[in-house]
Amino acid sequence: MSSRRSRSRQSGVSTEITDAQITDLVSKLQQLIPELRARRSDKVSASKVLQETCNYIKSLHREVDDLSDRLSQLLATTDSNSAQAAIIRSLLM
Repeated sequence: MSSRRSRSRQSGVSTEITDAQITDLVSKLQQLIPELRARRSDKVSASKVLQETCNYIKSLHREVDDLSDRLSQLLATTDSNSAQAAIIRSLLM
């Protein structure tokens, strides 16, 4: 048993997660990550799933930052009173 789980038990917290629940959660997470979704039939370690999840989240952050920058640039070149500017401002909020 992991030390974290044993500490939870010792402190009286009853939120123990079973190995089966962890396996199920990792499997569900694997289905959400495009890089791993194609390998559903292959055995992928939990550490690989978590590593790919972190990489995917980082790439999503970069994409959001890029889109935000592009919208800001578009807003800077648009008439501030136009309907298009209002739409861009709502997307940036």
